[in-house]
Parts: sequence; structure tokens; C-alpha cells
Amino acid sequence: MIQPALTRVLFVFGLFQKGLTSVIQSVETVEEAVGEDALLSCQILKSENVEHVTWQKQTQDGGINLAGFNDIFGSPVILDFIGKVEVKDGGLHNSSIVIKNVTEEEDEGCYLCLFFTNPDGALTGRTCLKVYELHEPVLHVRESNSTDEFLVSCSATGRPAPTVTLNLTQQDFYLSQNQTLVINTNGTFTVTATAVLAGFHDAGTRVGCAAQVLSCRKEAFVEIPDVKLTPTSGLDEGSGSASRSFGKLTFTSLSFDLLTAR
Repeated sequence: MIQPALTRVLFVFGLFQKGLTSVIQSVETVEEAVGEDALLSCQILKSENVEHVTWQKQTQDGGINLAGFNDIFGSPVILDFIGKVEVKDGGLHNSSIVIKNVTEEEDEGCYLCLFFTNPDGALTGRTCLKVYELHEPVLHVRESNSTDEFLVSCSATGRPAPTVTLNLTQQDFYLSQNQTLVINTNGTFTVTATAVLAGFHDAGTRVGCAAQVLSCRKEAFVEIPDVKLTPTSGLDEGSGSASRSFGKLTFTSLSFDLLTAR
């Protein structure tokens, strides 16, 4: 899915020797998830005599040509990038390419669109691609050893390190608000937030967890049912202890059946 986040629009001004100004519009920053396709676009806002367009990826040594367009040869992609780069909008005044199946290691960085004009030379636009990774948050709620207390934890894994926030609709709780950070061997980060809910909770008390990396946000929710003693079968023979049971907890994109705690 090609839905780049538009954070800021960058206008690059090329000054002509004749004293005229041509404007190239491009998106300054595009954010895309690992494995998705990133769309990069440039446009000349004033009419110019453009002969061809070239896309490059910036490197420490200059730039690597990826693809281009002209009226004679169409929209060729450099051999090394066939299958990785696709020219989506091949035009002399509007140009777009798609970087497929993006990864942080291979594709994150800045890209140039060069509009070669006659007789004034190249006019350049610049777009930087940021690649992120964010998995669905995992939310757990369980009863603690104390009466009417619940332990809540939410973990999210991503790159860069996600921000994890717990939200509750009922305010009769206290937080042992803790966050831990684990660096995984694949370079991702796992952040876990924990809290303690105390006091009586009406049926329908809702716990939410939000995980965010850059502009990407994912959420999970759970409703805590009213805690009641299970009928006759809830007493363990010989012990007289009562068991408490929880219903099915439904999340955004996640669903778990909690086991009866004895």
C-alpha cells in the first residue's frame, strides 16, 4: 500500500543565469513501513524546456542513478534496480518512482530528482525516506494476588523504539508505571509498559494500549468484566477457595481467551 506520510513540503529553488527562477516541489520526508512500497514524487511548478529526468539515491560519494524518463527512451530503470524501482509517473514535468519492499538497510536515505533543462542545466528536488517497523502491541490483563487488583502489561516491538502508552477509562487505580526496553538481536526494540489497577471495577472498564513509531500508531483494547464468584463450580473441593473467571477479551487486530485463574 502506497500511502506515504507527508510531513513537510520542500520547495527547491534553482536560479537561472538569466535571473529567472524555477520551482521544484517535492515531499521533504516520506515515512514507510518495512516491506511496503514507498512513493517518491517531484514536480516543476513552472513551465520549462525539460529534456529528461533522472532519479538518484544520494551516497557519500555522490549519487547512484536509479531510473529516468525522456521522450525518446521512455522510462528506463537502471539494470541493477529492475524489480526494485518502478517509474510510476514518467513525465518531463511530473515524475514519480516507487521503491518496492523497502528495508531500513537498503532503502533508507535521501533521493534526488533531477530535471535537465535546455539551456539552463539541472534543477533538483530532494526527498528523504525513513523506514520504520512496528508490530501489533500485545496487551495482557491478569488478576493479582491482592483482592480487586489487576496487573496490566503491554509490549510493542518496532524500529526505532516505539512509544508505549496505557490508557484506562476508570480512574480508581494507581500506577506502578514501569517501562522496560529490550534491544533485540535483529535490531528492533521491545518496549513494555506495566500498571496496576486497584479498587472496584465495574463491568466494562476499558484498558487500552497505544504503540507509536514515527507517524504509525497501533492500538489494542480490552474490557475488564465485573469480577464475581463463579457459581457452585467455582469452589474447589476440599479447599473452599473460590475461583474467578474472565471473559473473552477482544482487541484491535488481536483476540485472546483468558484461562480461568484458580
